[in-house]
Amino acid sequence: MSPLLPLFLLLLTGPVVCHENCSHMAIINHLGLTSQKDLFTLGRPVKNITSVLIVQIDFRLEAILDVREIEQTFISYNSIDIAWTNDHISWKKKDFCQVERITIPSELLWKPDFRILEVVDKDKTPSSPYLVVRNNGDVTMKNDQVVMSTCKMNVFKFPFDTQSCNLSIKSFIHSIDEIEIENIGSDETVRDSIEEAMHTQYEWLFQEIKITHTWSKAMEKNQSMIVYTLSMRRRSILYVVNFILPVLFFLVLDFASFLMSALNSDKLGFKITILLAVTVLQLLLNEILPSSSDRIPLIAIFCIGVFWLMKLSLLETIVIMYLLRQDEKRLKTGEKTGVENVLCCVSAQHLAKEASTPVDRGSDVDRLAQELSESVGGGSEQETGYWASRIDRINRVFLLVYSVLTALFLITIFLIWLH
Repeated sequence: MSPLLPLFLLLLTGPVVCHENCSHMAIINHLGLTSQKDLFTLGRPVKNITSVLIVQIDFRLEAILDVREIEQTFISYNSIDIAWTNDHISWKKKDFCQVERITIPSELLWKPDFRILEVVDKDKTPSSPYLVVRNNGDVTMKNDQVVMSTCKMNVFKFPFDTQSCNLSIKSFIHSIDEIEIENIGSDETVRDSIEEAMHTQYEWLFQEIKITHTWSKAMEKNQSMIVYTLSMRRRSILYVVNFILPVLFFLVLDFASFLMSALNSDKLGFKITILLAVTVLQLLLNEILPSSSDRIPLIAIFCIGVFWLMKLSLLETIVIMYLLRQDEKRLKTGEKTGVENVLCCVSAQHLAKEASTPVDRGSDVDRLAQELSESVGGGSEQETGYWASRIDRINRVFLLVYSVLTALFLITIFLIWLH
């Protein structure tokens, strides 16, 4: 056999590949993660202890689950990918069938000790049990969380309000000289990725995200921190339909009550019923808005203003009914009003001084009394009463003033609301 035959066959078949090195286990054994796994979980994975470990975060808001105004909490579903470089692990792809990345159990390697400062309830979402490791030592940890965090609500313009809630991520114990946190991507790229990944928004619509790199002081050391400020806008259509419009409808009914006769005894009961309906809506509003608000919300001012306008209308109706009853009493007893009595006395005294004889004084006094009775009350007013003949004029003047006050109040409220 020719000695060149084996070489010829080797060229035909290509290089000999060891299939035992084409598995993830081979790489794990090569790295020593099984035999020396405790060493890889101790301390920061840097070769020089004075080096700063750069940890990158890729944050995405997946869903806005709930915003609770009374509890001042914000519930969100977030996807947080954390990446760093472990200086103690690496391999050459050519030695392991060009394998570039492997997945290993998360307990085999050191992981950053990150937390969200605003969290008020423990996350019940199970974390990923694996880490993704690349041949150059880059490690990625994927973590999806349902986060209930504190968020100070500004409900002054409720339900046309926008809220901004912070999610601040930092290390438990590492200082800024040991771990520095960076975000992957700019504000615009993160916003675009959130809009693409957003599953559901329920009552709230995501608007903007602002990313701030800062630091905080703990245990007498400065710690690197990254703050995600999420801006959301409330869907206000349901509150407009179910709350604001009914209040305006009741106000329109109150205006319609001016078409009812002042002599109608049901008018007072009608106005009281409308007033009670607005009171019920105001009680429902108290169950929605937080009691810790710095300023009185505009919707509360709106309800209180409408309530007092309708109360003013009710008081006008009560005064009108009181005056009509006074007319009824006077017509039954035949008494004159205070205005009539004063005018009669003054005019009688004046004529008495000018009369030349006692007989003339008496006849002039009787004549003056009759003229004053006709001029002050008139023939028809003796039958209907003094105030009854003036009710229409009083109602017209009050309706004009009432309309102007209502228009000014509503225009002011809605301009501030929608500004």
